[in-house]
Amino acid sequence: MLYDTDPYLMPFKGAIDARHARILEAVKRYGAGGNLRDGINNHLFYGLHRTPSGDWVFREWAPNATKLYLIGEFNNWKRTSAYCLNPIGNGNCEIVLPEMFLHHGELYKLFIEWPGGGGERLPAYTTRAVQDPQTKVFCAQVWDPAEKYVWKHKGPGKRPHPFIYECHIGMSGEKEGVASFDDFRKNVKKKVKKLGYDTLQIMALQEHPYYGSFGYQVSNFFALSSRFGTPEEFKRLVDEAHGAGIAVVMDIVHSHSVDNEAEGLSRFDGRDDLYFYQGPQGHHPAWGSRCFDYGKDETRYFLLSNVKYWMEEYHVDGFRFDGVTSMLYWDHGLGTAFSGYDAYFNQGVDENAVTYLALANILIREMNPDAFSIAEDVSGMAGLAAPLEKGGIGFDFRMAMGIADYWIKIIKERSDDEWGVGDIWWQLTNKRADEKTISYAECHDQALVGDKTIIFRLIDKEMYFSMDTSSQNLIVSRGIALHKMIRIVTAATAGDGYLNFMGNEFGHPEWIDFPREGNGWSFKHARRLWSIEDDPNLRYRFLRNFDESMVKLLRKERTLSAPPELLVQDEEKKVLIFRRGKCIFALNFSPEGSWADYGFGAPAGEWVEVLDSDQPEYDGFARLKSGESHFTVDEKSPNGTGAYPATLYLYLPSRSVQVLKLKS
Repeated sequence: MLYDTDPYLMPFKGAIDARHARILEAVKRYGAGGNLRDGINNHLFYGLHRTPSGDWVFREWAPNATKLYLIGEFNNWKRTSAYCLNPIGNGNCEIVLPEMFLHHGELYKLFIEWPGGGGERLPAYTTRAVQDPQTKVFCAQVWDPAEKYVWKHKGPGKRPHPFIYECHIGMSGEKEGVASFDDFRKNVKKKVKKLGYDTLQIMALQEHPYYGSFGYQVSNFFALSSRFGTPEEFKRLVDEAHGAGIAVVMDIVHSHSVDNEAEGLSRFDGRDDLYFYQGPQGHHPAWGSRCFDYGKDETRYFLLSNVKYWMEEYHVDGFRFDGVTSMLYWDHGLGTAFSGYDAYFNQGVDENAVTYLALANILIREMNPDAFSIAEDVSGMAGLAAPLEKGGIGFDFRMAMGIADYWIKIIKERSDDEWGVGDIWWQLTNKRADEKTISYAECHDQALVGDKTIIFRLIDKEMYFSMDTSSQNLIVSRGIALHKMIRIVTAATAGDGYLNFMGNEFGHPEWIDFPREGNGWSFKHARRLWSIEDDPNLRYRFLRNFDESMVKLLRKERTLSAPPELLVQDEEKKVLIFRRGKCIFALNFSPEGSWADYGFGAPAGEWVEVLDSDQPEYDGFARLKSGESHFTVDEKSPNGTGAYPATLYLYLPSRSVQVLKLKS
C-alpha cells in the first residue's frame, strides 16, 4: 500500500484503507460477472436506437417529469400523443416508433413537462447535436448513415512514455474559421508524425454551446462536437492516426457541466439536482457551471457509460481528465495551499469523486489494457496516479502542472543570469517516485489571451520586427536559445512523458483568443499560422527543427525509461549536466560565459555528440563540431557529484545544450 513505501503516509493508513475498501465495494456494486465493463451500458439503453426489427426506440430518465414528448421536423415540432413517451418505471420513459417515422439527419428534441412548468431539452444521451448557424440554437439529430464506418487499423499499443501533441481541431487550420476533422487529418496529422510525437491529445470533442470555452463547458457528453464534422470523419482521423502509429487521447470533461438548460443537463426535468449535488454544492462558484453528484448511482452510470461509449464508438486510446482538483475537494481547491498530506485525507475531500475516478480508471483498463489515463490536478493528492492495488486511484499519469508555472515565474521575475541551475533541477525532478508524470514547459493554458507563451515572454514585441533570418537582434537570439534549452531540459527530465501544445514547437507567435464579443467575434487568433514555420526568410523553422530532433532522439534512445542522474550543478558558471540512460545532457545557461575543457565525472568510454542546439539548422552559431567524439580520461574530476572515477572534458558554449551518447 501507499504507506508501505512512504512513511509520511502512515498516519493516514486508516483513511487510505477506508478509501480502498469503498472503491472495491463500488466495483462489486456496479460491475457484473466480476468486472465493470459488463455492468456499465446506460448508453445502449437510453437515447435513440434501432431495434432488432429496424424500428426506433427512444428512452430517457426524468423522474420529476409528468410527460415527455419527442418533437422535431417529423411532427412539425408539435407535442402530440403519437410522440408521447410511456412510463416504464423508476423514472424511465420510452417510445417505440416505426422505421418510417424517423430518418437520418432529421432534427429533434424533447419537450418535458414537470409540476409547475416545462421546456425543450436535448436528450441526456444524445450522440449528435447540431447548432443552427443563424439562431445558434442546438437540436439533437438522428444519425443513422447508410454506410457505417469500417475500421482498418488496430490500436497503436501501449504508451509507457508518451510524447503528446496537444491539439484543438477547430483552431488547427490557418484560415480564419473553424477547421474540420478532415482538415486536421490531411494537414496536421502528417506534421505530428514527422515531428516524432506518438500521441494526439485532442481537446473540445464533447459538444459545447460556446466555442470560446475551449470545450470545457460541455452540454452534451455523448455527442461529438458537430462544429468539426461528422462522426465518420472523426473515426477516419482516429483510424489513420492509428495506422501511423499515433495514439489518440481524448480531453474528457467530467468535472462539471454547462449551466445551460436548453442544451445541457441543468434542471433537465425541472429538478435542480437530477445529476448534480443539491443546493450551493451543485453550482461551481468560479466556473458558473453545474457540479455532478458523484455519489449518485444514476450520475455514476451516466459518466462511466460516457467513458465506455467514447472507447467503443471512437476507439480512443485513453483520456486526459480535466479539472480533477475541482472534483476531488468540496471547495474545488479554490484558495487551498495543499501544503501537507492532511489535505488529502480529511473531510474536505469529496470521497464520492475519488471513488468515481477510481471506477473510471478500472473501466478504461478493462475496455483496453493498452489504454491510459492522465489526471489534471494541481493539488498533488498522494495516490492519484498510484495503482488501485496499492491504495491509489489508478491514473497512469498526472500532469506536472507546477513546471509550466515555474518557467513563467522565473522568466517574468528574473533575468536568466539569475537563474539557479540547482533550482531548475529540483523543480523539474521533484516528483513522487511511486507516481508517473507528464512534464511540459507550456500547454494550451499558457497560450490563452491574458497570458503569454514562452517564446512571447522571451522575445515580446521583437516577434513582430526581428524574426527574419537577416536579423541580428540579440533579444531574439537570446529567446531562441533559451526556448530550446527550456524545452529540452523539461523533456529530458520528464518523469514518464512529455507534452507540447500545437504550434508551440516552432514558437507560434501571439496568443489564443476565440471569437467573442470583446474581439468582434474574430477568428484571427483562433488558428495556427503553419506557413511561417516553413518560411525560409523567418527563424521559426529552426525551433521546429530542434523540437523534431529532440523528440526523435528522446524516443529513439528510450531516454525516459531510465531515471535522471545529476552529474553537475555549477551555480557559478550556470552549468547543469545530467545523465539519463546512455545519454548525457550538458547545458550551459550562462548568458556570456563559454567554458573550454569543462571536466566532470562520467562513465568511462567514448561519448559521441548526437544533438547540439548551437548547430546552424537550429539557428545556432556552430561553435561545436557536429558529431564529434569525446573520450573520458582516467582521473577524478573536481566538478560534479564525484560518482565516477573517469572525467569527460567538453567545450560548453554559452546558452546552449549538447547531448552525448555513450558508444557501445
